[in-house]
Amino acid sequence: MNLISKYAKFIPYLYYITVIAFWFTSINRAEGLIAYPILLAGVPFLWQLVKPNKKLNALLGITFACLSSYMIIAYVSDKIHVIHLSYGLKEYFFYGGFFVLTNFVMAVWMIKNALRQSF
Repeated sequence: MNLISKYAKFIPYLYYITVIAFWFTSINRAEGLIAYPILLAGVPFLWQLVKPNKKLNALLGITFACLSSYMIIAYVSDKIHVIHLSYGLKEYFFYGGFFVLTNFVMAVWMIKNALRQSF
């Protein structure tokens, strides 16, 4: 149990690194060389795993909480039919519901880690 609580603070960073790696892989198959700048998005999360920084942690948490909040608003507005979207986008939103909530939870978890005294 001690081991789990010791490494639990790194779960949000590993989650975002995994999402970035999946995003890179799927775009790399379709587009090729254009996908490589996506890997730059993973650098701050890798930095947090190697050498944690409280300010970077807070910045990442707040940024991704804002982006996740925007995605939640878009998801809810689609579900209550405020805006009309194409079928392909609706299918994406259907599969992305879990992704939206998980992003928000991980962002809040990063903010909680930043507010903690010992990181």
